[in-house]
Amino acid sequence: MIYKEFQDLKLSALGMGAMRLPTIGGDDSKIDTALSEKMVACAMEKGVNYYDTAWGYHGEQSELVMGKLLSKYPRENYYLATKFPGYDLSNMDKVETIFERQLEKCGVSYFDFYLFHNVCEMNIDAYLDETYGIFDYLMKQKENGRIRHLGFSAHGSCEVMKRFLDAYGKHMEFCQIQMNYLDWTFQDAKGKVELLKQHHIPVWVMEPVRGGKLARLPQQYASRLNALRPDETVPAWAFRFLQSIDSVVVTLSGMSDMEQMEENIRTYEEDRPLNQQEMDTLLGIADEMLGKKTLPCTACRYCISHCPQELDIPALLALYNEHCFTEGGFIASMALSSYEKEKLPGACVGCRSCEAVCPQQIKISEAMSDFSEMMKM
Repeated sequence: MIYKEFQDLKLSALGMGAMRLPTIGGDDSKIDTALSEKMVACAMEKGVNYYDTAWGYHGEQSELVMGKLLSKYPRENYYLATKFPGYDLSNMDKVETIFERQLEKCGVSYFDFYLFHNVCEMNIDAYLDETYGIFDYLMKQKENGRIRHLGFSAHGSCEVMKRFLDAYGKHMEFCQIQMNYLDWTFQDAKGKVELLKQHHIPVWVMEPVRGGKLARLPQQYASRLNALRPDETVPAWAFRFLQSIDSVVVTLSGMSDMEQMEENIRTYEEDRPLNQQEMDTLLGIADEMLGKKTLPCTACRYCISHCPQELDIPALLALYNEHCFTEGGFIASMALSSYEKEKLPGACVGCRSCEAVCPQQIKISEAMSDFSEMMKM
C-alpha cells in the first residue's frame, strides 16, 4: 500500500468510501453487513487505514454499519472520517445534536477527520451564517480533541469555494473534491486544485472513476490506453491520473464488492504516475467523451450582454452539460436551487439575440427550453 504524509500521520493513499457499500435486494438502506465486513477485513489486511462515511449515506445506515465493523479493530489502527450534513438546510441548526449522535452511531469518542459536507451554491450562505454556530461548534470540538482534523468537501464552483475559504480557510486542514480525468476540465477540478494550493490545503479525492463511468470505457478508448500500458486495467488509469497530481493525499473509492476492493488495492501497491504522452492521451479521450454529449460553450460571455433577461448563460450551459452528460444527478438541481426564478433557464424568452453573437453557433434558446423542461423549474 502506498502511504502519503499528512502532518504527523501516514495515510493510505487509497481510502475506503462507505457511500456505495454492497446492499441486499437493491435497497440502498439495507447494507449487506456480512460482505461489508469481509471487505473491511481485506482493506485492513492490505494496509488501508482511512475510512470515510457520512450522516446520509445508505439512508443514514452507513455510520452505524461502519462503526460496528471498525469496532473489531484497535482504534489506533484506522482513521475515521464523517461529515456534518449541510446538504440538507433543515440540519443547519442541529449541529450539536447531529455531532453527538454521530459519535454514538460510530461508537467512537472522537473523529480523526470531520468535514463540512458538500459546500455548494445551495448552502454556502447558511454555512457562512454565524447564527447557526456550525463553525464555532466544530472548532470547539477540535479544541476538545473530539475532532482531530477539520476540513470540508465541495461540489460547488470555484467561486463558492473561494467564499468558504475567505471565511474559514485558515482553519481548514484538507478539502475533498470530485476529481477525475473527465472532471479535470468539465468541473474545473484543475482550477479547484490550484485554488487549494494557494491556501496550502491538501486534496482528498471523491468520485475517482465518476461513479463507475471511467471503469468501463468504450473499446475505441480502451484500446488506445492499452497500447500505452498493456498491463494496466481501464479503472487503474483513473487512479494513475490522480497519482500524477502532487497535492492529492487520499483517494476515496466507494467499492461495492470484493472484486473492486481487491483490484483497487492492487493498483495502490505501486505509484505509477503518467508521463506526458499518457496524460495527453487520457485528457484527449476525456475531451472526446465530453464532445459527444455536451455543447461547446467556451464561456466567452459575449451572449450575456445581448440577453434581455440578463441570464448567466455560460453558467446555465455548464449545468446543462453536466446534467446531460451525467444523465441526471444532483449537481444541476442543487446549483439551480440557489437561483432567483427570473434567472432560471425557463426565463429565456427565445429571442435568439445571444445566438447571433455566439462564436460556437450554439442554439442557446433551444438548450434553455430543453433544460427548463428537464428540471421542471
